[in-house]
Amino acid sequence: MKILLSNDDGYHAPGIRMLRQSLAELAEVTIVAPDRNRSGASNSLTLDVPLRVLEVEPGVYCVQGTPTDCVHLAITGLFDTDHDMVVSGVNDGANLGDDVLYSGTVAAAIEGRFLGLPTLAVSLCGAAAGARHFQTGAAVARRLVAEMLGRPLDASLILNVNVPDVPYEALRGYRVTRLGYRHRSEPVVPARDPRGRPVYWIGPAGPEQDAGPGTDFHAIAAGYVSITPLQIDLTRHGALEPLRRWLEGID
Repeated sequence: MKILLSNDDGYHAPGIRMLRQSLAELAEVTIVAPDRNRSGASNSLTLDVPLRVLEVEPGVYCVQGTPTDCVHLAITGLFDTDHDMVVSGVNDGANLGDDVLYSGTVAAAIEGRFLGLPTLAVSLCGAAAGARHFQTGAAVARRLVAEMLGRPLDASLILNVNVPDVPYEALRGYRVTRLGYRHRSEPVVPARDPRGRPVYWIGPAGPEQDAGPGTDFHAIAAGYVSITPLQIDLTRHGALEPLRRWLEGID
């Protein structure tokens, strides 16, 4: 059994290191991750320049590219042997609701699923100044991977897993959730570079808007691990027929 690990925080991040330790009890584990923090990279691929890969230590490779680059390379030719699963994380910060659209952590899992492997993304929900219980996220990942090995899920599913930033024994359990969503993002933050020219920082994410019972936001707030099944197919199937009828009036 071979598991590929990636993330968007970089190969050196504590979350992926603890994940490697935890999953090494179940399988042979290889890290292929960005050479630096690539949070917010979403599903982007690097197509305009070649990618450089460096083995920084046995079984740990860093890539001068995005999380999607890392998983794509690892599955489509970087290695002579195949992997059986992709696990992304443990991300330093939540990936709840709308966050999945931007998350490089979730994108790495999506790329693994797109290329035919079972996948999950694991994120730790807490403030950067908090205790940072990455070992809790890694233990949750090990538990879920062990279950997936014994009882495989539908091949189309991607699990988006969010874990409260608490000691493992303080977790209240697991909940299957849907994605909530946030209010619109805060405005951009204007600033000046050292030469006085205008620059802009992307504003922080908006607060929760749809965060009621059944959502990932609600589960995390109540102390539960949130597990949301995602899929690659973005088609809104219920709108196909209404759209066909709408187009009938267009010559």
